[in-house]
Amino acid sequence: MVSAGDFRNGVTLEMDGNIYQIIEFQHVKPGKGAAFVRTKLKNIINGGVVEKTFRPTEKFPTARIDRVEMQYLYNDGDLFYFMNTETYDQIALNNETIGDALKFVKENEMVKVCSHNGNVFAVEAPLFVELEVTDTEPGFKGDTATGATKPATVETGAVVYVPLFVETGDKLKIDTRTGEYLSRV
Repeated sequence: MVSAGDFRNGVTLEMDGNIYQIIEFQHVKPGKGAAFVRTKLKNIINGGVVEKTFRPTEKFPTARIDRVEMQYLYNDGDLFYFMNTETYDQIALNNETIGDALKFVKENEMVKVCSHNGNVFAVEAPLFVELEVTDTEPGFKGDTATGATKPATVETGAVVYVPLFVETGDKLKIDTRTGEYLSRV
């Protein structure tokens, strides 16, 4: 159990049948009236953000989130298959659970599968990946004064905006959280 007076960023708790993670919190002591805690909470299952205030004495059970490192094997249309490399257990997740998490992940790469009480609710890709450009338009020499970019398709099928000097066959380092090009490898 965690009381509202002990809230910290990143703490996960169960409230109203949902699991929330504290994004921001602020202890407020007004001149008149009782102290309270103002929070911004993110529902980790559906991603919604809500703002709530609590009395410092309110208590909530902490939620335990399990993050297991698994290898992404393949997909067969609707289902994506993952394997725990220690126990060799395999699980299949549907497209709704995955979302855009595997946009930059190739087969046989490691990802983190997040679950609560055995129910998988999200897949976390590695923060940075290295992918090869499979298709892009040729850039024009000398056209760099504006910091122009062009679309490039990488080997997973995702489209990334890259500088004009990037060509087909180049390996890129990409930030999976934002989908931005970082550098050539």
